[in-house]
Amino acid sequence: MKIVYWFSAFILLTHIGYGQKGDSLRAELLHEVTITANRGSEESFRTAGSVSIISSKNLQTYQPRSTPEALLGTNGVFVQKTTHGAGSAFLRGLTGNQTLILIDGIRLNNSTFRYGPNQYLNTIDPFTIGKIEVLRGGGSVAYGSDALGGTIHLLTRNPVLAEKTAFHGRAVARYATGGMEKTVRAEGELSSSRVAVQAGVSSRNFGDLIGGDTTGRQSPSGYNELDFDFKILLGLRPGWMLKLAHQSVDQQHVPLYYRIKLENYAINEFDPQKRKLSYLQLTGKTQNSWARELTLTGSWQTTHESRVIQRNGSRSRRIETDKVQTWGLTFNLLSDVATNWTASSGAEIYNDLVKSNRIDQEIPGGLPVRSRGLYPDDSKYLNYALYSIHQVQIDRWQLTFGGRLNGFRIGITDDVLGEVSVKPGALVGHGALAYAPTTRSNLYASFHSGFRAPNVDDMGTVGIVDFRYELPAYELKPEKSSNFEIGYKLRTTRFAFSTALFHNTLRNLITRVPVIGQQINGINVYRKENVERASIRGAEAELEYLLGNNWKTYGMIAYAFGENRSTNEPVRRIPPLNGRLGLEYRSQGWYVRPEGWFATKQDRLAAGDLSDNRIPKGGTPGWVIVNFLAGYEATHFSVNAVAQNLTNTDYRTHGSGINGVGRSVWLTVTGKF
Repeated sequence: MKIVYWFSAFILLTHIGYGQKGDSLRAELLHEVTITANRGSEESFRTAGSVSIISSKNLQTYQPRSTPEALLGTNGVFVQKTTHGAGSAFLRGLTGNQTLILIDGIRLNNSTFRYGPNQYLNTIDPFTIGKIEVLRGGGSVAYGSDALGGTIHLLTRNPVLAEKTAFHGRAVARYATGGMEKTVRAEGELSSSRVAVQAGVSSRNFGDLIGGDTTGRQSPSGYNELDFDFKILLGLRPGWMLKLAHQSVDQQHVPLYYRIKLENYAINEFDPQKRKLSYLQLTGKTQNSWARELTLTGSWQTTHESRVIQRNGSRSRRIETDKVQTWGLTFNLLSDVATNWTASSGAEIYNDLVKSNRIDQEIPGGLPVRSRGLYPDDSKYLNYALYSIHQVQIDRWQLTFGGRLNGFRIGITDDVLGEVSVKPGALVGHGALAYAPTTRSNLYASFHSGFRAPNVDDMGTVGIVDFRYELPAYELKPEKSSNFEIGYKLRTTRFAFSTALFHNTLRNLITRVPVIGQQINGINVYRKENVERASIRGAEAELEYLLGNNWKTYGMIAYAFGENRSTNEPVRRIPPLNGRLGLEYRSQGWYVRPEGWFATKQDRLAAGDLSDNRIPKGGTPGWVIVNFLAGYEATHFSVNAVAQNLTNTDYRTHGSGINGVGRSVWLTVTGKF
């Protein structure tokens, strides 16, 4: 806490004398507009909560290899990498099915999202993203289940309408030293006054990831990927727009490096890993204050995950396949209830159909033997809700409050127990009060209640999962959270600073409980139950300061402390103290950006961490790495170079199954017309 105190004092002192009228530049931090927190446009400075925004400019500068890596260095976000073809973001110590991911307002989370790190964020092509918004500590009222730690909202790029018909294109080529990446991307955009069309394709080849000074090449970890996307905008009449979009990602032979390296597997990979999303969205504005703006979205999303497993010295190969088909319908209405009173209200429904099977076969020449997959085949999961979020502005005070009523219907047919139907429900709310002492500062306190409904992964999993043999569980209730936060935001044209303290109480947590005296093939047997309580508290701070017309410095620091109150031990996989500090220079299209990332040692380990072979004995060592970014951006082309880990430090983010990249250069060349 002393770090946050002195950090705040430093910022307040350096603020004096700056930001006067006539400054030619502004800090970006806290000046961006967010739509995630309250399902309506609002300056992040005015939001009574912690929001981080990764703009298209930052994405262009960093040129992230993957969508998870686009979140590296974001305040309050810690990225774990089980393997090179994965990446799971921790928001305030929580990840997996306890963190919600949205694409253009549509849930990526489905009924098979599992507890702990997963790979699904990596199934989003970073070339399609125009902006990322991260709401830390909230999201259940606005978006429903899973937002215990927060919400990650990925907003894809849109074509634009133009008065005169025009065609534009872009071609991107990227290469990394050591053959770690060879990517090409081509896209085109046709615009007119009533219609705009955008389409693109990405072909990506990832070689084995090369670690730091003592690690070297981590093989096998490379894989191939082919992505396609298009988006069509139709201007129906003034204020009304129809959008049709599609995106698909197809990844082949994605190895789980740590399992092959540490667990005697000849093959352990995702092959294939696919995701497709199509949606139709109607937006419109009216003259009625109670229906100022409305949005209706219909979506269809499919995921296909096959896991190919074969141990060394064995002829038996297993292929587990899970397919989830999700259709969704959401309706949102923005209203002006009164002069200083706005509301965002709506309804949504999502329905999952889960197909799951397993094939065992002797290689070569054996006949395939089909059996039950990881989940009961033809499982169904219905998610429906009503919500309303309100904001009232009275002089310097802003009151935000809202609620959501959410219901579920889960239908599972089990070979032993027969047909099982469960209908859990949740009622959650949030409230926040903000006070602006001046036009440059904002002080707030907020409360968010959140929930995660039990899903098919919780209720129907059977088989070996995370070093255990798991039995189905059919009497689970939603997990609950109560997140309290106080924060302060300060901004001028040259300077911006935000800090927050939070405390998140978690209850009814679903965890695996051992079935006493039972083993299957020598492996202990577990079943999930709502038996745990926990709390996570911490602090975050972020700043940006313009040193002149061309120079700025920036930094962030985040800390979380988790306690499992039921077992009197730390919460699993809690990230250590971590942060980033950098300096940037921009002039006439050129930029240079040296920066350092760090994480301290994490030796507060739960029993599950101690048995996790991804975590070294004694805990994950601390590390500091230095990166250098440089580039030139012109009207028709740009060149971006990222030199990572200049000191070739051998490091691993806590809980990862593969080490971070060593000294390397990633070069991206973009041509535009």
